[in-house]
Amino acid sequence: MIRFQNLCKSFVVRGSKRVIVDDLTLTIPSGVCVGLLGRNGAGKSTMMSLIAGTQEPDSGTIWSDGTISWPVGFRGSFHGELTGAQNVRFVARVYGVDTDELTDFVEDFAELGSSFHMPFRTYSSGMRSRLTFGISMGIPFDTYLVDEVTAVGDARFRRKSAAVFRERILNSSAILVNHNLNELREYCDAAIVLHEGQLTFFSDLDEAVSRHQWNMR
Repeated sequence: MIRFQNLCKSFVVRGSKRVIVDDLTLTIPSGVCVGLLGRNGAGKSTMMSLIAGTQEPDSGTIWSDGTISWPVGFRGSFHGELTGAQNVRFVARVYGVDTDELTDFVEDFAELGSSFHMPFRTYSSGMRSRLTFGISMGIPFDTYLVDEVTAVGDARFRRKSAAVFRERILNSSAILVNHNLNELREYCDAAIVLHEGQLTFFSDLDEAVSRHQWNMR
């Protein structure tokens, strides 16, 4: 379960205040895979960062009774001078998981070959996403935050990523951002819609999609 209590977050952009959420009180239940819907610029990435704890709200609180992943694909905590393997070992120590087990999983999953032992700064965007997605899937979280990262790579790698993700959410919750509504329907049974500073939970995905499409008009 993730609970928002009187949550507020805004930015000042070119002298104008841009509100992401305004006095939000909402509970996302455990055991569901939830789509996060909203128009471009609504603040979906900011919401994911708030939930992950990588950004602080202006006021209010976010509480969870389980562990939450960083936004899958987020690369801000990876050291450019360390190799992919060294970054994996560092993350394993931070999260208290078996270092060798996570390293073996990520090396096999990401399919980086010898680049796994090269500095992270030398990686292409796709290689970085494959590494970070692999690390996320290799650590058991109660809730996974995913931002369209299963679209990385060729068709075979996308199928592989989707299969691993489906396996993880059998026993975990997830919050997904994906502009492809058909793909959301493959994973999600509920959704939250972010619009003009308000976040609304819908237990029926189709109802949420209808509201989102109305907001887009």
